[in-house]
Amino acid sequence: MPNARNFFTKEQQEYIRQAIMNAELDTSGEIRVHIENTCTGESLDRALAVFSKLGMEKTESRNGVLLYLAVKNRKFAIIGDIGIHKFVTESFWDSVRNKMMDHFRENHFTEGLVEAITETGKQLKIHFPYQTDDKNELSDEISFNQSL
Repeated sequence: MPNARNFFTKEQQEYIRQAIMNAELDTSGEIRVHIENTCTGESLDRALAVFSKLGMEKTESRNGVLLYLAVKNRKFAIIGDIGIHKFVTESFWDSVRNKMMDHFRENHFTEGLVEAITETGKQLKIHFPYQTDDKNELSDEISFNQSL
């Protein structure tokens, strides 16, 4: 059975972290990935709780996006804060979710996350372009259930 901490190899984790850093290069937006073993209840509800525990609603422009995975029961969710959510439609989030699901069905979890990160970064760049005084407000590291 998979475990959140070792679900991705170190190389895959670095690839995901690099995708986050690349996606955030041209934007003030923030992207986080959180992985847990299990999720009881709705994944969207748990993702909202994780979003809050990670302090993602505290970004200056409220433009954080969380990609949440529960590996043992194969649940996931995407949460965008109110800043980005007011610019992108529900169909954008549905499209990202569906692309992730397509990858996940083929057991291509790294590729699914990286594509979602890249697509999210493109939208963040459009609506929250990089400013010279921008700072990285949230960690680019993957967080795990043990760290919350």
